[in-house]
Amino acid sequence: MRITNGITYNEFLKNFNTNATTVQKTLNQLSSLKKVNQASDNPLLVSKIIDLNSSISRNQTFGQTIKDSLSWVNTQDSSLEAVGNSMLRIRSLIQSSANGGTMGEEELQANKTEIGQEIRSIIDSLNTSYDGRYIFSGQNTTTKPFSLNETNGEITGITYQGSTTNLSREIASGVTIDLPTNGEQVLNNGTDGKGLSEFFNGILTAVDTGDTSKLSDTYLKEIDEYRTNVTNMRTQIGAISNRLQSSSSRNDTQQIQLKESLSENQDVDVVQKYLEYQNQMVAYRATLAMGTKIMQTSILDYL
Repeated sequence: MRITNGITYNEFLKNFNTNATTVQKTLNQLSSLKKVNQASDNPLLVSKIIDLNSSISRNQTFGQTIKDSLSWVNTQDSSLEAVGNSMLRIRSLIQSSANGGTMGEEELQANKTEIGQEIRSIIDSLNTSYDGRYIFSGQNTTTKPFSLNETNGEITGITYQGSTTNLSREIASGVTIDLPTNGEQVLNNGTDGKGLSEFFNGILTAVDTGDTSKLSDTYLKEIDEYRTNVTNMRTQIGAISNRLQSSSSRNDTQQIQLKESLSENQDVDVVQKYLEYQNQMVAYRATLAMGTKIMQTSILDYL
């Protein structure tokens, strides 16, 4: 086969363009520090990078949900701790009032007033909100869950206005957790099916009338049952908090792994890429050098 000048020139231009394109691609990678800068560079790799970015974003959302849920249950625990302290104080006042033989009418009324204030404190604690949302209102987080029923300034009961469904949160793909937001649990039935609302009303009436027998035989026992209920709720919240902390650790680990995988697929190894660039420049310069010799051919070469 006869090699003509046209074939030589065409082969030179093809090799020159190939080397120039390779050098330009490497320069783009070095300047952007990315292996691919457009989908056409490597469609499969670009697809994998997009999937990894989506996974990182989704995992980050789960992480934020976990942190928000942790703050939520910590707020609930603090609220129930305050409720437990108020109930402990009410128990002391019941015990004090039960000793009616040693207390006068004014002292009993003072105890009744303080019990009323502790009940109001309990309601305030249960109406605590986190980030503008009530923590014991079920799924109706914008509805104030508890209200006091009063007649002429006297407490007659408690009304729950939230929902009885707990708040569900997705903390991982396909994994959900229920936050114990059903405030009706706090009004758990006590002895003989009585609720906390009826219980408080009974205490106030017994103290007001000086019914020491009922205070010592009935209400002193029942207050312990309601305190146990609050303690059990705190235990449940503590277990959820532990699970959320474990989920947070796994989420952080997964986020690190996803980012490492993204870096391996997307980021350029600068040292290795620079060495490639130098080798490519050697080939590029050699092509240019050969081109100058080819282009110097004239009519004298045929004489």
